[in-house]
Formats: sequence, structure tokens, C-alpha cells
Amino acid sequence: MLSCIYCTLSSCTGASPKDFYRNPVTVAQIDVVVNNALSWHSPAYTQSIAGVILLHDGRPFAHQNLAVARSIERSNERISTFDALHLADIAVRAAGAQGLNPEFFCATILQESAFDPDALSSAGAIGIAQFTLETAQSYGVDPFDPAAALRGSAALLAQYVREYTGRYDDPYAAALAAYNAGPGSVAQYHGVPPYGETQSYIGDIYYRWARLLRDER
Repeated sequence: MLSCIYCTLSSCTGASPKDFYRNPVTVAQIDVVVNNALSWHSPAYTQSIAGVILLHDGRPFAHQNLAVARSIERSNERISTFDALHLADIAVRAAGAQGLNPEFFCATILQESAFDPDALSSAGAIGIAQFTLETAQSYGVDPFDPAAALRGSAALLAQYVREYTGRYDDPYAAALAAYNAGPGSVAQYHGVPPYGETQSYIGDIYYRWARLLRDER
């Protein structure tokens, strides 16, 4: 899948960026592409994907994975294009497996960690989905494994959305409040609690959600 996407966006080449623009028709070096695809945290520019900056600066894509990968690259410059596409694919699949809106889920992860598998917060939250060790253990999730953390996060958010559907006017906002402030706070206030941090968190994710949908047009 990755090789198809990259060969569509640009020539697969071992040349430098200057060489690519002087001579865009080059021989594909599949071994280099495969090596980069399998290498976690590839450099931001690798010689096998000259021209893939289109993912960052090009027109909107009619595909969830590409729109999410673009948002990841814009939010976190330390993540390479390969990693952005890889993590976007895992996140979209994890959401789909739980019947959760993929753009909603990806917007949440963008807000939580900008899809950084090594993210650490001052409050002790860990990894791409920002689980605390206690929460991760209670749900049987390895917070240091980005794929496992994304699957666990999608399952937890989907559980909240299902639980709050029909109970509150906006189950997605209530689910985000539970993810951020805990389900006890949602129960106490019968919806989104009056915490400035939590309300700003929800607003930021809704903004990211809308932008992802716009980028898919």
C-alpha cells in the first residue's frame, strides 16, 4: 500500500532533491522504499520519496488516511512522512474496528499527542494516546506500543460514545470530557463539566475534526 501511494505521489528515486527536479523520471529503488517503510522514525526527508512534500502542501485528498497523515505532518514536524502514513492507517483502522468516527478519533489523538509515540505529559500521561499507567493497566493496554495504544484509545472512546448516546445531547463531547477529565466528572455534572481546560480541549478537537473533514474534500 505504502509503495503504491508514494509511487503515485512522486517518483521513487535514489537521487537528491535537486536531481529529482532536474530529472523526475528515474528508476524506482524498491529495496530502499521497503527499508524506509519498515524503519520506525525515518528521517523527515529520505531519498526514496523525493517530491512527497505534496502530502503536506498539496490539495485536499479524497481519502481518510491521506488527510490524517497530512494533519499529522502539519502538527508534528518530527514525524516523517512514512511514519505519518503508517500511524494514520493504524488509527483509521482502529476507529473503524470500534464503529467510531475515524476523523473524530484522529482529531483526538492529534490533540493528545500530535501522534507522537514518545509523548510524555507533566501529568504523567504516556505515549501516543496519553494513557496514564493506571488507566493503561486497567484496560490491558501497553501505552508504549503506539499500535496497541491507538486500539485501546479507540475502544475506550467508542465505549464512552455508546454509553452517552441518548443520554446527552452531544455524546462525542461527553466522551471527550470523560477521556480528559474522567467519567466521574461527566456523571457528576450530567455532561461536560465546567472545567476550562476540558472545555477548551473539546473545542480544539472539534476544530481539528472539522479541518480533517475539510481536507478530505
